[in-house]
Amino acid sequence: MIRSAFFALTLAATASLQAADLKIGVIDMSKVFQEFHKTKSAAEKYKTNYEKAGQEMQERQTAYKNLAAEAQKLQKMAQDPIITPEQRNKHAAELGEKVKEIRSMEMEMQEFAERRQTQLKQEDMQIRKGLYEEILVVVRDKGKADSFDIVFDKTGVSLSTVPVILHVKEGAAVDMTDQIIVELNKNAPPPGAEPAKPEPAGETKK
Repeated sequence: MIRSAFFALTLAATASLQAADLKIGVIDMSKVFQEFHKTKSAAEKYKTNYEKAGQEMQERQTAYKNLAAEAQKLQKMAQDPIITPEQRNKHAAELGEKVKEIRSMEMEMQEFAERRQTQLKQEDMQIRKGLYEEILVVVRDKGKADSFDIVFDKTGVSLSTVPVILHVKEGAAVDMTDQIIVELNKNAPPPGAEPAKPEPAGETKK
């Protein structure tokens, strides 16, 4: 709502001041985000973490299947008419403990899946937020350096999902998208190079 109100006020102010007197820039933020080299690195990192979580879940599923196989074996032994009643009772008791272990693992697997899913979602949101903030710094610096009065995201939409900018007269606004992408990627590592690792929190360079 705040964003929509801001755009409405901005457009109204633009109309009253006459667009011809303003230097307006537009940016395809969706394209900028996708073409930012750090977005691609973040996507690879997220994929690695997602696959790791899947592997951890697979390990739990394997352990669960092993427990289920052991329980099935104990059940057959507890029902074996050949062995003595004492032996059947012993296997039945062991089966009961194994079933408890299985139920406990089922709960742990469910909790693990929910916890990892939440962690991955929060991580993705945090990464996106950081990338967008970094992009906005470059956009604002570029806007100031080139004396733009207003810069719009042409992919922005209102609460009704209708694009905020419905029409821009040809030549009335400068599309800064490619310039911003070049600026963001000017220090990108060469293909195949290891991305720079962030310093641990609390540590400073000597």
